[in-house]
Amino acid sequence: MPQPLWKVNEIFYSIQGEGRHVGMPAIFLRLAGCSMGCPWCDTKYAFDGGKEMNNLQVLVELSHFPCKTVIITGGEPTEQDLPALIKLLKSAGYAVHIETNGARDCDVNQADFVCVSPKKYVAKEMLQKADIIKLVVNTETDLEDLQKYYNYENEKTQIYLQPESNKEENIALCVKLAKAHPSARLSVQLHKLINIK
Repeated sequence: MPQPLWKVNEIFYSIQGEGRHVGMPAIFLRLAGCSMGCPWCDTKYAFDGGKEMNNLQVLVELSHFPCKTVIITGGEPTEQDLPALIKLLKSAGYAVHIETNGARDCDVNQADFVCVSPKKYVAKEMLQKADIIKLVVNTETDLEDLQKYYNYENEKTQIYLQPESNKEENIALCVKLAKAHPSARLSVQLHKLINIK
């Protein structure tokens, strides 16, 4: 059986700048490819292309870093064989976190942590699998439409409000929304505030 080839945009070691694990060192495995193509995306460079890597090449690259947590991000990870990649990393002893737009239902049950950040459309099945639902908010966001995601909150799943591009007016709006819905959390992009990748 042929080994899968992953389209990888980049692999780097940094600090998680968003969500529940903010400040945590992690290896970022950024996959290439995203068919959604949001115009305000801050990783447009990962929309297509990428370097093809096999399982061994991925594991060797990860082994260069003193960390056992891998965050699979993109692009959009579910546009590749994400369950197989999770299985590979888990078998190598890594904790696996996923960051996805949630547009495609995908088996992420073996992952240790799942962040769904809905964009143009999202699969309700993925919202139900999420540990956090990260809502990117700006002054043009339909706040009434945003409320529907609160229906997915439970003991496992929490809402995080992330001001788009850390703009002052977006931060103010997120603070207002969080204060109106106290179970939500504010998630500014720490890595941008401290100017790291």
